Amino acid sequence: MNREGFIRQLKSSKEEWDFIVVGGGATGLGIAVDAATRGYKTVLLEQSDFAKATSSRSTKLVHGGVRYLQKGDVALVREALRERGYLRKNAPHLVKNQRFIIGNYLWWEKPFYTIGLTVYDFLAGKMGLGHSIPMSKKEVIKHVPEIEQKNLKGGVAYQDGQFDDSRLAVNLAQTAAENGATVVNYAKVIELTKDSDGKVSGIVARDEITGDKFTLKGKCIINATGIFVDDMIKMDAPEEKPLVRPSQGVHLVVDKSFLGGDDAIMIPKTSDGRVMFGVPWHNRVILGTTDTPVKDFVLEPKALQEEIDFILETAGRYLTRKPTRNDVLCVFAGLRPLAAPQKHADETKTKEISRSHKLIVSDSDLITITGGKWTTYRIMAEETVDLAIKRKKLQSKSCKTKELKIHGYRENPDYNHWLYVYGSDQDEIILLQKENPEYATKLIDKYDFTVGEVVWAVRKEMARTVDDVLARRIRILYLDAKASIEVAPKVASIMAYELQKDKIWENEQIETYNEIAKSYLP
Repeated sequence: MNREGFIRQLKSSKEEWDFIVVGGGATGLGIAVDAATRGYKTVLLEQSDFAKATSSRSTKLVHGGVRYLQKGDVALVREALRERGYLRKNAPHLVKNQRFIIGNYLWWEKPFYTIGLTVYDFLAGKMGLGHSIPMSKKEVIKHVPEIEQKNLKGGVAYQDGQFDDSRLAVNLAQTAAENGATVVNYAKVIELTKDSDGKVSGIVARDEITGDKFTLKGKCIINATGIFVDDMIKMDAPEEKPLVRPSQGVHLVVDKSFLGGDDAIMIPKTSDGRVMFGVPWHNRVILGTTDTPVKDFVLEPKALQEEIDFILETAGRYLTRKPTRNDVLCVFAGLRPLAAPQKHADETKTKEISRSHKLIVSDSDLITITGGKWTTYRIMAEETVDLAIKRKKLQSKSCKTKELKIHGYRENPDYNHWLYVYGSDQDEIILLQKENPEYATKLIDKYDFTVGEVVWAVRKEMARTVDDVLARRIRILYLDAKASIEVAPKVASIMAYELQKDKIWENEQIETYNEIAKSYLP
């Protein structure tokens, strides 16, 4: 992917695009892939970096949503389980099977959860990842040695998917580009243009790196801006009421020794009525999440002290070693754009607000997609493109993404080797490091990340800031925030050389990154 080449193309573009997709998170990228693979002339614009907001801050699960089954939302669960199957099949280098164990502390829990999870398996049908099974106390302790053993009666194990969210986002951008789409990060849409009938006919965007503006004409304008969906709706119709409201989910990252094995745990009911997970991820464990109503949508949300305390306290009740603040390697917060509740709804309970997606067409034909989750990104994209084709009377072309191998596709990767997240690109990175031994040197002694990965991120994955590299390409910010601050100057220096930037740029990048990373420290 060549950002500068794409920007030049957009600035000189006079023709009309079939699809202009605004937003480079899971949904927007999915729509760009869907539209491009059907053969439509497609452009995607992202105001910051791909997956900068919600889409890089998930619990790293590809799942049907066990808690939605508890609520009786069978259709949502069935759809998500089917989509989980497609994602596992199309991106095996990033999506893998993960066993989850629910420890049972009351006599009725084992039969209750066994029945519920058998239904979960049944709904997955032939897309299932494995059968749920009841476990004895001894088996539970064998698989999760650090689980709280007092009053433990046994447990139930089930299979779900686990993945790397922002790596998948980068791969989707690459997939879209390989299929003819023009995808650009750091390009902010600042205005919608309309024809004489008041229909949306294009956009005005600003290149956030150079400040240059450009105008594009398009048949279908898609608002897939996630947490900023209302900003674009207001751009179209200032009188519209907000469609979504923010709910914050916080996660803590601790050493994998807190679980003691390779299995995840699921706590089916916390004191706030949610579920909580402890999920192995890149040799760490992610604990979370919370669901806290907040006021504003921002690119860098910050965890509240009470959210951190709640996760530590809840996890501590189910683990023999009680994690403390000193054990936390990273705290990350993400905002969910949940559908704003209707009148008479309880304003305080965000967990009751629907997670299913919504498609809205305005009077001006602006198409807005909101809600959903990573697992269902593909079906959301398919439905959005189908609706746009119908609405704008485009030549109908069928969806290709159910069977589409995502960039980096590689069967049976070696999950013990960090570079597995690059899939088929792993070979090229290794070659790069062989050709230039300096690229094979580590960024920091205690981690395997290399200089070559930074070079690769800049040259092939459109990374343009230190934050892009450390947060969403090599993920060290999410694994060890303190170590990421240590490594920032070295990364800034490598990037400055690659991008032909001066020392002032380098120092600004380090300062900006340190400011961002501070809020990821416990």
